[in-house]
Amino acid sequence: MLYEKTLSCLQEALRAIDARDIQSRCNANCRALDLIAHLSNTLDMDQGGEIATNLERLYTHCMLRLMDVDRHNDPQAAHDVIKLLTPLRDSWATLAERSENEMRQAILAAQQTQQPRPQSYPQADRQDAEDKEQRPKSGLSISA
Repeated sequence: MLYEKTLSCLQEALRAIDARDIQSRCNANCRALDLIAHLSNTLDMDQGGEIATNLERLYTHCMLRLMDVDRHNDPQAAHDVIKLLTPLRDSWATLAERSENEMRQAILAAQQTQQPRPQSYPQADRQDAEDKEQRPKSGLSISA
């Protein structure tokens, strides 16, 4: 999931800031920026309506904040983006889990509504054949 990877990159950038590792911070932050840019670029603005518009604004804001991470070595900017993206990641994860559960329930319901296949019982079939042989082929039969 792209949100998960983005958040992981931001955590990595924060660790690099703490370690004063400029190169690692820059690499991790650039990966996070690339992922958010990808999320923004893949929005379907024609079909997405207000949701796509709001996500585009959010992604633009996140990218601007992440530029501050590199420009000013600002961990707060990374924390701000983490706070914005975490609820989105959680919502998508919940939706995916719910969809998976609904799919499982639909499969179980479909399996339960299927008619069981008749099983052949050789002994019962043999008894039916013997009964048919003993019955008269035509006419009336009276037995005492």
